[in-house]
Amino acid sequence: MDLHARKILFVQEFLRLQNEDIIGGLEKLMKKRKAELFEKELQPMSIDQFNEEIDLSVEDSKQDNITDVNTLKNKIDQWS
Repeated sequence: MDLHARKILFVQEFLRLQNEDIIGGLEKLMKKRKAELFEKELQPMSIDQFNEEIDLSVEDSKQDNITDVNTLKNKIDQWS
């Protein structure tokens, strides 16, 4: 059985669930596993890339291409 078929069967079974504890457990498991996979694939930034990011940030600051923290917080508050 291929991945697509397995996902369809899983969703069908999930939709039949009536127990909130099982659903909550599956949600926790999925979040935990996704976080583990994300962390596993993280790669450290090279020193050259790090320096390039710093240079870009300094240049943005010189050109006043920045957002102050209060403006950013207000924008984030509008997302929800």
